[in-house]
Amino acid sequence: MDNIPVIQVKDVHKSFKSVHAVRGINLSIPKGQFIALLGPNGAGKTTLVEMIEGIQRPDKGEILLFGKPWSGNRDELHARIGLSLQETRYIDKLTVTESLRLFASFYGLGQDRVNEIITIIDLDEKKKTYVANLSGGQRQKLSLGIAILNNPRVLLLDEPTTGLDPNARREIWSILLKLKEQSHTSMILTTHYMEEAEKLCDHIIIIDQGRILKQGSLSELLHEDNNGRVVEFNLQGSEKYPEGWIIKSPFKINWDEITEKGRVRLNDLEKELRQFLGFLEKNNLCFEKYGSS
Repeated sequence: MDNIPVIQVKDVHKSFKSVHAVRGINLSIPKGQFIALLGPNGAGKTTLVEMIEGIQRPDKGEILLFGKPWSGNRDELHARIGLSLQETRYIDKLTVTESLRLFASFYGLGQDRVNEIITIIDLDEKKKTYVANLSGGQRQKLSLGIAILNNPRVLLLDEPTTGLDPNARREIWSILLKLKEQSHTSMILTTHYMEEAEKLCDHIIIIDQGRILKQGSLSELLHEDNNGRVVEFNLQGSEKYPEGWIIKSPFKINWDEITEKGRVRLNDLEKELRQFLGFLEKNNLCFEKYGSS
């Protein structure tokens, strides 16, 4: 049984009216591996994850968790996964402890596990605080705590750090890295951030227009282009760009105001791409799409 992949996605398709969101994706995720699904808005990441979670059904193809389909096995599979959606609403007038206690009751878990989770997600000082009074980063910590209450075999996180400031994002990373070290949990993480994928995940899958474009470790993906490339990119939320961000860049950026696309030449891609992504993060710029030529 241990040799069976925890998740298998076999030639899966999903459409919404005229939009073909997922186009024949195949995946096999082994026990304990952290996977990043990287791609722009509309790439099909969330739709794919929702099908893995059992929220959506594929139009075609098959999805197996622990070798079993969702049909006929929903209760068993729900007990073995943890998930955090893009947006989750909680009861504002419950405290952090009360919210965790509520979700713990669904699994028959008691106060000891609630206390343990509060420590793991570093909300001890906020355990009596109403959810309505939590910051964005603290709410995401709560969402993560709820997702791991049941010691899931598979953790599914849909853009857990989007919209957070760099410090809050790193706090979430720290929690996930400790989880990775201390458990055999497998994880699928959808993200816009290349640095997040690099920091947390063993394997990166780049998705666009419902298809897998490339996959591998970051070093494998960079090795394909190690002779220097012109990197083409988009940035999310153009109305929020800080003034003079292009001038501050350590690399020469050619930016098209009309298409809102940029091009930057990196001679040593493996080294300089990390520097470029670090520059974007330092200036609170959200890297959205990558291409090279």
